[in-house]
Amino acid sequence: MPSMAGQEVIGVLVVDDHAVVRRGLAAYLESADGIEAVAEAVNGRDALVQLRRLATENRLPKVVLMDVLMPEMDGISAIGEILASYPDVRVVMLTSFGEVERVYAALQAGAAGYLLKDADPDEVAAAIRAAARGEVHLDPAVAGRLTRQLVSPPTGLASLTARERTVLALVARGLSNRQIAAELYISDRTARTHVSHVLTKLQLSSRTQAALVAIREGLIPPPSS
Repeated sequence: MPSMAGQEVIGVLVVDDHAVVRRGLAAYLESADGIEAVAEAVNGRDALVQLRRLATENRLPKVVLMDVLMPEMDGISAIGEILASYPDVRVVMLTSFGEVERVYAALQAGAAGYLLKDADPDEVAAAIRAAARGEVHLDPAVAGRLTRQLVSPPTGLASLTARERTVLALVARGLSNRQIAAELYISDRTARTHVSHVLTKLQLSSRTQAALVAIREGLIPPPSS
């Protein structure tokens, strides 16, 4: 982005499926020193459309500020596609969900930051600036959870995130990965990842075993005789 008074302005694409949140973030960024909201998108797929448009206009943003759970294409699924097409663009996740598994998935996909939506506005700006410098910025609460996970990782059903418990219940109901994706408004790839994580964490080798665990733990009722 062009410099302003000798300072490079960091262009940001704001991605969130909630219009009030999206426009509020864009309005705040417009008032932040050295940061400019160059465009908005309603989900990961729309983000790719907007990035293509901005690239043709020579206005490609330095940072994408993106929600995690969105219809059509969620944020984590979008990270890989964004980085594959625009390797110089950095992605910062801003979400209401701070489960360790989501954070891991985002960082493994290439996210340069992970913030919760109750973060202070100044921290959002700090994360954007850090990402533009090539650094990784984590919400303090998220960083704390990651540390506790490394020090004393939970086992069994306690190791599953809330989303993974939901996925386990859907697996027990006999839903395929595609059906789980449709049920939870996530991509097929994300659904497969969730199922894989559930089986790995519970040390199971099949979906049938997962169904039995779900019944035993009361996540779903046993089949009627």
